[in-house]
Amino acid sequence: MYTLPKIERFNQNVRSKYHIYNSVFITLPFDAIDNTGVLLPLFSEVCENGFKNNASPIEIVNSFADKYLDNPSENEKINLLFRFIQYVERQIVLFDAIEDAAFPIVNNMEGKGSIRDSRERADTKELKQELVSFLKEFKVRPVLTAHPTQFYPGSVLGIITDLTEAIRENDLTKIKELLAQLGKTPFIKKEKPTPFDEAVSLIWYLENVFYQTTGEMLQYIQKNIFKNQPISNSIINLGFWPGGDRDGNPFVTTAITLKVADRLRTSILKCYYNDIRKLKRKLTFSGIDVIISELENKVYRSVFYSTGEIFITLNELKAKLQEIKSICIEKHQSLYLDEIDDLLNKVIAFGFHFATLDIRQNSKIHNQVIQNIIDNLADKQVDYFSLSEDKKMEFISTVSSAVLDKEVYDEITNQTLDSILAMKKIQENNGELGANRYIISNNESALNVIETLSLFRICNWENPAVDIVPLFESIDDLHKADAIMEQLYTNSFYTKHLKNRENKQTIMLGFSDGTKDGGYLMANWGIYKAKEAITKVSRKYGIKVIFFDGRGGPPARGGGKTHKFYASLGSDIDNHEIQLTIQGQTISSNFGTTDSCRHNLENLLSAGVSNQVFTKKENDLSASDKQIIEELAAIGFAKYLDFKNHPKFIPYLEQMSTLNYYSKTNIGSRPSKRKAAEKLDFSDLRAIPFVGSWSQMKQNVPGFFGVGAALKHFEETHRWDKVQKLFDSSLFFRTLLENSMMSLAKSFFPLTQYMKNDEDFGAFWQIIFDEFLETKRLLLKIAGHTELMENYPDGKASIVMRENIVLPLLSIQQYALMKINEIKKGRSDPKLLPVYEKLVTRSLFGNTNASRNSA
Repeated sequence: MYTLPKIERFNQNVRSKYHIYNSVFITLPFDAIDNTGVLLPLFSEVCENGFKNNASPIEIVNSFADKYLDNPSENEKINLLFRFIQYVERQIVLFDAIEDAAFPIVNNMEGKGSIRDSRERADTKELKQELVSFLKEFKVRPVLTAHPTQFYPGSVLGIITDLTEAIRENDLTKIKELLAQLGKTPFIKKEKPTPFDEAVSLIWYLENVFYQTTGEMLQYIQKNIFKNQPISNSIINLGFWPGGDRDGNPFVTTAITLKVADRLRTSILKCYYNDIRKLKRKLTFSGIDVIISELENKVYRSVFYSTGEIFITLNELKAKLQEIKSICIEKHQSLYLDEIDDLLNKVIAFGFHFATLDIRQNSKIHNQVIQNIIDNLADKQVDYFSLSEDKKMEFISTVSSAVLDKEVYDEITNQTLDSILAMKKIQENNGELGANRYIISNNESALNVIETLSLFRICNWENPAVDIVPLFESIDDLHKADAIMEQLYTNSFYTKHLKNRENKQTIMLGFSDGTKDGGYLMANWGIYKAKEAITKVSRKYGIKVIFFDGRGGPPARGGGKTHKFYASLGSDIDNHEIQLTIQGQTISSNFGTTDSCRHNLENLLSAGVSNQVFTKKENDLSASDKQIIEELAAIGFAKYLDFKNHPKFIPYLEQMSTLNYYSKTNIGSRPSKRKAAEKLDFSDLRAIPFVGSWSQMKQNVPGFFGVGAALKHFEETHRWDKVQKLFDSSLFFRTLLENSMMSLAKSFFPLTQYMKNDEDFGAFWQIIFDEFLETKRLLLKIAGHTELMENYPDGKASIVMRENIVLPLLSIQQYALMKINEIKKGRSDPKLLPVYEKLVTRSLFGNTNASRNSA
């Protein structure tokens, strides 16, 4: 049968269904919502026409009130705007559920980027053995973080799940019930979640999505690529940050860390218990029934007994399952062998840890800890802080646990040492993979790494089964990362540690802060160059380097078409594993259902296959290619630096954006700034509220600023043919620019065009708008398109629909911000200030959820 094009599948299964079910939704009666469902489409139409005619948000709201309301007071208008927000929030949930339900129809689950496609390509190219060898070593590690970009409370996520299933089945009665439930379910969290609350929320995805999906993927690989031979490599590893990420989050304590680790172990054992019960119903054969009953009993006690005691070891669980498998093959004609293999593969992948709990702390905190320990040494003959870096590393690496005296240390020192001791405890209960990575954020030197490793020795943990992971974030740190690693590779204290870790070194690179620091082009190119330089020095010293990318949702934070970046890496970059953070709303949008999770995990795995098995050196950039990108990045960096140093830059974010409102949303336990200072310091500003604030204004500056200036330089110097050739031939460069196009496609400058007349910020807004126009013109030119994202029509259609749904929210948010500024300038009633501020905060939720990868 003829398969419809992707855009037609989208139109049939998403666009049409949304309009049908939305028409049902707006007719349902809700308490206190009155005729909101009738008025909202009218307000949306007024917004759309208003922006076309260059009206401001205040003019739009007043125009709507004059036309459709009976001489309302300001309070009556505000109450209606709040009801609009409630309605639109639920329309977005409906659209999410419809897209999730249609995912396997709109997307070809067995097409390009799938494991099946990789297998068939290997068969065609006679590379079957190469593919098997690759899968024996390669790993994909998504690391779930609790970064606050997810606004749906658990109750709403549950409704989305049920609604998705009802839509798949076209069960109109159930859909109406769930939409009615949705209308009465609060979207707002009255209190900030604790780090443990965040962990529990994300463990839901581990239990209900990743567990099943990983098992299905491994079973497919085992049957179709390994020809039913056992897979010793887990292939899919999971990482976890909630409860372990201490950087800038004072609420993550040792008790929380241990509690999260216990919850992870209990959760995976519960998953095993449920599978064992299902197996028990099938494996009723002589010789197996007794073994499976014994397993069920031991796992049950390990999960449900309140003592916390574990009644079975991981090795025993594996051995018993292997014994069951052998008996099944030898005596029972391999009946239900697939189900046994499925559980075995899951046990190999998840152990007793489920996901590795990473511990992270800032190097500046470590500096304080080291100083506190040095200040309390009995022998104070060495003036540590006056020593050179080499001498400091030499001295601190000799300090032993004999100095440990927690009674004299300050609170932050004891907390840091306790977090290390917690890792040891977690490894005892959950296995080494329970917590075996200590990440140093803001890593600026080799000394930062040596001091961190020394803390393990001070804690009396010799030869720790822990990887010390430096995180390089700023442009300067990325530039010197290879030199720092060479210092470490030639340091005897550290090389001894590496030897114990099988000469493997994991290095984390931060896209978010890199973009915030140096702009879009320089951040991406800086990380690419850092990977090449680190790979070179690692190969020189025989170290297997593994890169861990700190990526967010939008292109400005390393998101977008992520798998294409990994497929595009040249042979000068080691690509033994794909490790990346999955943050906030990206977890629910890209990994929220078994279909989307499988699709995106397979895309990442296939990117590694493509890079290592099929293309190998085809992606290598030539010296001239690199020179072109270097020049583009330098020009873009200069443009962004001038912009960032503009005297209006910080005031614009503080006064004209939603930046100051992120901390009021109660969506994450972590503060929005690293320090509690009243005055905003750009270096302390976290990347999420920074990028998110530009997204809320629909300006998306971090995803494009400087790109237009860089391309324009090549156009004006009559070298356009060089960048055009590079775009046509390089997957890396093409993906880089296509992701920037996504940022442009999600921008909507008519929303803020009123700012161009602002006496304080008009000229600054114009700088942004001019760069947007230039970037759009030149990206369309290089792609040969007339519209942004022309080559991704379904993706573009989804963005357009979401932006249309959310347009009233955007208008309301800007209306409230304009009113707040009027009050601060003494032009409006100050009594309404708290109400307008609440209006801004409430509008954040729907705007962010609609974007799905805004921060």
